[in-house]
Amino acid sequence: MHTIAEAGALIAARKLSPVELVKSRLDLIDRLDGKLHAFVKVTREEALDAAKRAEAEIMAHGPKGPLHGIPVAHKDIYSTRGLATTAHSKVLARHVPDADALTVARLATAGAVSLGKLATHEFAWGGPSFDLPWPPARNPWNLDHFTGGSSSGTGAAVAAGLIFGGTGSDTGGSIRLPAAFCGVAGFKPTYGLCPRTGILPLANSLDHAGPLAWTVEDCALLLQAMAGHDPSDPASANVTVPDFQAALGGSVKGVRIGFVRHFHELDYPVEETTKKALDEAAKVFRGLGADLRDVKLPPLQDWTACGMIVMLSEAYAVHEEWLKTKPEEYGEIFRDRVLMGAFLSAADYVHAQRKRRELCAALARVFEDVDLLLCAITPGGAPLMGDVTKMSSFERPSFSFPFNVAGTPALAVRAGFNAAGLPLGVQIAGPAFADANVLRAGHHYERATTWSKKRPRRDGIG
Repeated sequence: MHTIAEAGALIAARKLSPVELVKSRLDLIDRLDGKLHAFVKVTREEALDAAKRAEAEIMAHGPKGPLHGIPVAHKDIYSTRGLATTAHSKVLARHVPDADALTVARLATAGAVSLGKLATHEFAWGGPSFDLPWPPARNPWNLDHFTGGSSSGTGAAVAAGLIFGGTGSDTGGSIRLPAAFCGVAGFKPTYGLCPRTGILPLANSLDHAGPLAWTVEDCALLLQAMAGHDPSDPASANVTVPDFQAALGGSVKGVRIGFVRHFHELDYPVEETTKKALDEAAKVFRGLGADLRDVKLPPLQDWTACGMIVMLSEAYAVHEEWLKTKPEEYGEIFRDRVLMGAFLSAADYVHAQRKRRELCAALARVFEDVDLLLCAITPGGAPLMGDVTKMSSFERPSFSFPFNVAGTPALAVRAGFNAAGLPLGVQIAGPAFADANVLRAGHHYERATTWSKKRPRRDGIG
C-alpha cells in the first residue's frame, strides 16, 4: 500500500486514479470493518462523488497538492455538515451539524476525499466501552487488544489501510497513544496551531487537533492543510505556518536531543522490550549525527496529577448540564470518570493551574540546553481490551500528559515490536512552535529504521 506522499505523486503523474483508489478503500472497509469497527459511518456515495470530482479536476488542471484525491476520514468529534457527529455517544446520536469543522473544510479544500466518520471513545475519553450505540474499535495487529484512545478509529483505520490518514484530537495523549498501539505515526501540534472550531471539546485548555497517518511525512502533509490561524477560536495561534514537507529535508546532525530516561526508568518503569526500543532509538539518532544527552524534568507523577485535575474540572464544566438532566444517556465509563470533576473545588483547579505554570517553566529551562526530547510514550505494547478498566487512566502516570500540560508539540512514531508482535513506539517532543523540527527528527528516524515496512496481516482481520 502506498503512503499519502507516494499516492499523491502517482495521482499527479496520472498513474493512479482517485476513483479507483477510493473504491479500493471502500472495498477494504466492506471486507474488514465488520470486525475492526473503525468506522461509525461510511459515506460511500459521497466519497465516490468527491473522488470523481477530484479526478476530473486533476485531469483538467492538475492536482491542487499532495492530498488531492487521497482517502481520509474524521474522528467523530469533528463536525461534518449534514452528517451526524455523535462523539460515539447516545447523548448526541441525533446531532447533525450545519457546518464542517474548520479543519474538515480545509482538508476538503486541499482535495482530500472523506470516507466517513471514525470511532472514538465517548466524548474523547470514555473507553473502551461496550454500552454505547457503536462498539469500540479493535487493534488490527490483534483484535483482542486495545487500540489506545481516544482517536481509536483513526489509529485502527490507518494501520489497517482503510484510509491513508485521518484526524484525531489529543487532550492527554489521544493521538499519540493510538499511534503507538496501532503502529502508525501520530502528531500533536503546538497548542493553537490547528484550530478547534467545530470540534467537540473535552478540556479546552488541553485539547489539541492533529493528524494520524502511516508515516511522519504523511502527518506533515495533513498538518499543512489543517494548520493556520482562526479568529473564531480564542486559543488559535496567529503565527506563520511553515512548509512542513520542505522542513523534513533538513538534517538532524548536531541537533541536541535530551533523553528523558527517568520517565521510563524511575517514574514509571516500562517493559524490557520498550526500554530496549528507547535505547535503540537513541542509538539511531546518534548515528544520524544528533547530540544525545540525558536530561531531567519534573516527575511524571506531577505532570499527570496536574493535567488530570485540569482535565476533570474542564470536562465536568462542559458536561455538567447533560449529566444533571440525562445521565442515563452516557456510557458508564465516561459518566463515572467525568463525574469525579464535580468533587473538585475552584481552589483545586487554581492550584493545578499554578502548578502547571511551574511545570512549564521547568520544561522551558530544559529547552534552553536542548532542541528536542526523546522519551517513552507507552510502557509496552497494546494491552488486552479486557484489561483496560474504568479507572485505568488514574492508576498510573502518563508519558503523554507532560506535553498537553505544556502545550508543546509531540510525535509518536513506531519503534519496533514486542514478543507478541504488537507495535512499540517512542515519543519525540519539542518547544512551542518547533513543530517542523519535531517532524524532521521523526522523519529521519523513520527513514533510518525498517519498522514502517511491516503492516498488520489483513487475513487476521477479515
